[in-house]
Amino acid sequence: MKIVQFTEYGGPDVLEVTNQLKPEPGDNDVIIEVEAIGVNYADIARREGEYVLPTELPFTPGTEVVGKVTETGNKAGNVEKGTRVASLIGSGGYAEYVKTKADSLIPVPDGVSLEKAVALPLQGLSAYHILQTMGRLAEGETVLVHAAAGGVGSLAVQLAKRFGAGKVIATASTPEKLLFAEKMGADHLVNYSQDNWEKHVREVTDGKGVDVALEMAGGDVFHKTLKCLAPFGRMVVYGVASGQQPKFYPSSLMRRNQSVVGFFLPQIMQKPELFKSSLQELLAYAEKGELELTIGGTYPLTEAKEVHRLFQERRTRGKMILKP
Repeated sequence: MKIVQFTEYGGPDVLEVTNQLKPEPGDNDVIIEVEAIGVNYADIARREGEYVLPTELPFTPGTEVVGKVTETGNKAGNVEKGTRVASLIGSGGYAEYVKTKADSLIPVPDGVSLEKAVALPLQGLSAYHILQTMGRLAEGETVLVHAAAGGVGSLAVQLAKRFGAGKVIATASTPEKLLFAEKMGADHLVNYSQDNWEKHVREVTDGKGVDVALEMAGGDVFHKTLKCLAPFGRMVVYGVASGQQPKFYPSSLMRRNQSVVGFFLPQIMQKPELFKSSLQELLAYAEKGELELTIGGTYPLTEAKEVHRLFQERRTRGKMILKP
């Protein structure tokens, strides 16, 4: 079978298409014939050797797949061959076939396309649990979503409204992206490429600040977002896209009873009671047309290098998908 892997860290050119033996299932495993693969910034971080966890070489990226079950292990339960499923795996998704645990599968409803199904596991679950599990969003609260035109951001805007947020403030770097965030349901738009954008955020909250903030840039954006928090506000950190690790004094949170918490989806995946029900909920929203999923492009698996290059050059919007 064809796979895409890298044997050294670096730019998109380190990705290589090669052949490997098709995996064999263990007792509790299934084999999925992959039909769609989600591409994420985590794949870029893996390739560059800058992921949260160590990336051992050689490495095949890809955590988000949709496909059909073709083989099952002796103890894989009642999983039927031919079932179309979505799954999050630790790595190895850039391939024609993947092996995964039977208890990690979520059936894809008939009314949900491959493209929409593969757009949800990583980014959908991230947006869901950043807001609910880590942000503890309560009805009527104000939410600040950075990079609101991105994969996690655009879903977070929609889910925040669905979960009862009173006001959603979306930031992005261009007028086009801000208009897209508005289409997703944002109530207020802020261009964070402009100076003093944090003052604008405080103005639209009448000086109070925001109750929940989603932060994934790091550097100066982290510090300015702290200034946007209301008393008892929670900032959820889920990335450092700028590559600049922020430094701050935790004691500065005390005066206004504020919190900064981290989010890492693989920890959610350790709790099946959390991720299974929430992914089923997200797929149900998609099936009913209640969640807008923007597909930025679909490419053959053999063009993974080009898709990574588009990511690096910030020329993508919406979900990028590879198909074997």
